[in-house]
Formats: sequence, C-alpha cells, structure tokens
Amino acid sequence: MIALLDLFSIAAISAGTFFFLAGTVGLLRFPDSLTRLHALTKADNLGLGLVALGLIPHADSALSALKLIVIWVLVLLSGGSTSQLIGRALRRGRK
Repeated sequence: MIALLDLFSIAAISAGTFFFLAGTVGLLRFPDSLTRLHALTKADNLGLGLVALGLIPHADSALSALKLIVIWVLVLLSGGSTSQLIGRALRRGRK
C-alpha cells in the first residue's frame, strides 16, 4: 500500500512539475501579455493543485493535509484576482 501511495505521489508531483514547465514555456513564447498571463495562470494553478495532491498522502496529520488544500485554494483565489487586475490594466492601457 505504501508503494502505491509513493507511486501516486511521484506521478502527481511529476505532472504538476510538467504543468509548471509548460506555463513557463507559454510565458516565454507567447506574443502578447494577455496570452502569456492566461497560459501562466492556468498552468500554474493546475500544477500547484497536482503537487499539493501528491503531497497530501505524505502529510503528517489531517491538519497538515488541510493546510495544503487551504494554500492551494488561496493561491487559486489570489491568482485569479491578480490576473484579472493585470488584464484589466493592460486592456485600459491599449485604448
């Protein structure tokens, strides 16, 4: 059972790392700020969720697992709000 949890953690953390790298590539390759912002926020939110999901089976207690989930939710909320504000500022600057 422990080996299956380790395998699940490795798979989830590896997938999360892949999405972090994909977001970074999108940040470097896309032509304008809005598409860069979109690629980065989507990939980073999914990547962090997968990394947190991979770390939950190895948490010491239920409180530690809950902290990982709360951190992910806070990053989701702040990332969405921040990208909305940045996108709005970019659109106002174009007009």
